[in-house]
Amino acid sequence: MRQLRYSLFVLAGLLAGAPARAQTAPTETKALLGFEAASAAPEYQLEARFDAQLKADNLRQWMKRLSAHPHHVGSPYDKDNAEFMAGLFRSWGYETRIDVSYVLFPTPKLRVLELVAPTKYTAGLAEKPVAEDATSGQTAEQLPTYNCYSKDGDVTAELVFVNYGIPKDYEELERRGIDVKGKIVIAKYGGSWRGIKPKVAAEKGAIGCLIYSDPKDDGYGQGDVYPKGPFKPETGAQRGSVLDMPTYPGDPLTPGYGSTKTAKRLDYKTAPTLTQIPVLPISYGDALPLLTALAGPMAPADWRGALPIPYHLGPGPARVHLQLAFNWKTEPVYNVIATLKGSQFPDEWILRGNHHDAWVNGASDPLSGMVAELEEARALGELVKTGWRPKRTLMFCAWDGEEPGLLGSTEWAETNAKQLQEHAVAYLNTDNSDRGFLNVAGSHTLEKFFNQVGRDVPDPEKAGLSIADRRRAYDLVNGTPDVQKDARERPDLRIAALGAGSDYSPYLQHLGIPAMNVGFGGEGPGGEYHSIYDSFDDYTRFKDPTFAYGVALAQTMGRCELRLLDADVLPFEFQNLSNTVARYGTEVKQLADNLRTDTERQNKLLAEKRYEAVANPTEPLLPPKPHEAVPYLNFAPLDNALAKLEQSAQAYAQARKANAVLPASRQKELDQLLYQAEQQFLSAEGLPRRPWYRHQLYAPGFYTGYGVKTLPGIREAVEERKWAEADEQIKRTAAAIERFSAQVSRAATVAGPAPAQ
Repeated sequence: MRQLRYSLFVLAGLLAGAPARAQTAPTETKALLGFEAASAAPEYQLEARFDAQLKADNLRQWMKRLSAHPHHVGSPYDKDNAEFMAGLFRSWGYETRIDVSYVLFPTPKLRVLELVAPTKYTAGLAEKPVAEDATSGQTAEQLPTYNCYSKDGDVTAELVFVNYGIPKDYEELERRGIDVKGKIVIAKYGGSWRGIKPKVAAEKGAIGCLIYSDPKDDGYGQGDVYPKGPFKPETGAQRGSVLDMPTYPGDPLTPGYGSTKTAKRLDYKTAPTLTQIPVLPISYGDALPLLTALAGPMAPADWRGALPIPYHLGPGPARVHLQLAFNWKTEPVYNVIATLKGSQFPDEWILRGNHHDAWVNGASDPLSGMVAELEEARALGELVKTGWRPKRTLMFCAWDGEEPGLLGSTEWAETNAKQLQEHAVAYLNTDNSDRGFLNVAGSHTLEKFFNQVGRDVPDPEKAGLSIADRRRAYDLVNGTPDVQKDARERPDLRIAALGAGSDYSPYLQHLGIPAMNVGFGGEGPGGEYHSIYDSFDDYTRFKDPTFAYGVALAQTMGRCELRLLDADVLPFEFQNLSNTVARYGTEVKQLADNLRTDTERQNKLLAEKRYEAVANPTEPLLPPKPHEAVPYLNFAPLDNALAKLEQSAQAYAQARKANAVLPASRQKELDQLLYQAEQQFLSAEGLPRRPWYRHQLYAPGFYTGYGVKTLPGIREAVEERKWAEADEQIKRTAAAIERFSAQVSRAATVAGPAPAQ
């Protein structure tokens, strides 16, 4: 860390002339997107009063209280926490209720893992408490280590090591003549979302899946293990859901509609998002005897971890017995909804959310974000006492059931879908957060807006820099060449696109509500994730001891809330979006061109029998299979749509510039056109094989899970060599972009000068 901080210090001088810097100008002279010139200074004054209310000790005390016991779905403390937070919101003046959904939440009743040949070993499957962690010994209240929504099963088979268990890893195994059909696979955590591992394993014919955390990734290969250091100890294991969320999130028994008490439910045995094979997470302590017993070829060099063994692939001679059985129960989830009604536009809603459930005590995930949200709500409540009232309505949401599969947020969104699409302006999400650098992803209609927010929040680590400045410095030091170029030359920081993994997903990708996900990280590393060691003691030692970044998160999100609530015109901007979507278009065309070139080269080498047949002299490889030629796809509909998007974005920018002060009679009409524009990116048919995902710009990848695929219909069709589907998805995506452009053009007309009478 010292070297990075020194580099940042040196780069601070370079940043003085960067376009994003605004510290040199007096606060009152900085323009604010969506605010008339006369409104900007009062807004800055309001934000300064908001900042003055924030207290790090509140975050500390609430985290300690909320993480005092395990609070997974169905636990007594989960409900207790919901009621405690509801009481806080009420005490601060919010209209507060707890909305309840009823969801499938299986818990383990039997877990057996044994090495039965060539030697014997019975896995302990238990995390060891440590004396230095006050809550790690709450064994009776803790969920055991398991993967939620694994199938029941009792299987015995040879073992195969599959690296991270993603599709390209199986291609490597196939080239070595290794077939996992009828086998049990063992995969490392990482490389993709955990639910992809049993999904791909089942597609390849495996009958069971084990997932372990290799110490190279988050254990002693990184540093001292807990409690001496922050990294995963020998018995630590990562719980987590393996629900097939790239198909749809939420209750697996109520796809696309709310999980009310009387809702019609699927039979869990046929629910499409449950795994097809049993899957279990284990510690590297339990993985070591299994991997030691493997023989067969050596794993490729970049597959090998930090355990003191040669990493063989198998299959066998290691044979393992895996037996799992679950209690398939329906449990309530408690969503806390706290509302502050707007004075001028009460039917325009700003939603701010974070989840409150955890796999165990969950100090980092999710309470580091939840306590910041609570402090934002308290500080805004204090402003109300002084006479301030927001123009628009604010809704604070504390979601339950996020960990098993975005259960609470998805069921609430599906239940209230019509109202949300009519009234929701934006959804602002956080999750876990700690010490480090700004991370932001979301709708690119909000990119310009968020850059102004980031410009105005001071970084806790480096005096004189904003959180945006410090992020730019990080990108200049650590970014890819493209990221470094943007950091040097582009006025705004690019925000990332959203895939999946937290509660924004139903709002953006199913309902078309603009969304953002914000947090800090990168300097508080650790191996506590989803384990008994994600505790108050761990967080306050290794993550954010002074809660300085918790306060920074509250400052950041508080500004987002205040500016959206009180803007004269909602602060959406479309030129940054147009630029970003054009990049996506270039990427998918380049993807097709590269695939064509690679296929032609590979097929030529295969035909001439010149394809390299060995990786090294001792490990012969089978040549890859030839592929059909890649056709030239017709991208003209996409190109034409992108041109229209650029024109409409420019027209709206010119209209706002020429008519900065908008008559009140047109503000509401324009607002609605702006916040409902994102819905034009939805298609009624949804994405191929997963119609729940309707957004044509952003979706989680079918084989990446959390990781985003942009222009997903086109991109995944090309990657999977489905050429007819690619042609259809080009047309469908282009149509969505044209619908969006037409709405932006209507907004430009409303925003422009009034027609002559």
